[in-house]
Amino acid sequence: MTTELERSLDWQMRAVSGIPTPAAEHRFHATRKWRFDFAWPDLKVAVEIEGGTWTRGAHSRGKHFEADCEKYNEAAIGGWTVLRVTTDMIDDGRAVTFVERMIERRRVEYAHELQLYEMAQADPPAYLKEGGR
Repeated sequence: MTTELERSLDWQMRAVSGIPTPAAEHRFHATRKWRFDFAWPDLKVAVEIEGGTWTRGAHSRGKHFEADCEKYNEAAIGGWTVLRVTTDMIDDGRAVTFVERMIERRRVEYAHELQLYEMAQADPPAYLKEGGR
């Protein structure tokens, strides 16, 4: 961990039993050096801490803001859900609640997709059956 905010959120997430241990500083793009502060690659969920939101930090201005927009858009195109959290959200517990809710939602979605896949394997639609039209 590189910042106090990252350490604080990491500690909060470890205290919640439903949140698996995240990968820190996860590189998600094949050709760019972009990293997420925290990520669950198997669930395609990431967290980015937006520090300096009240102090006009570098990432809330000009070219840094635009670069972050590009990063988040490329992540979305790649199927990632990126939760953006602020200092206040970490301090008051909203950030860890967002993470917990998103992890649970993604688990439910994946379980549903697996169920649909298994149903299709057991009884494939007619257009997938041999000779079907």
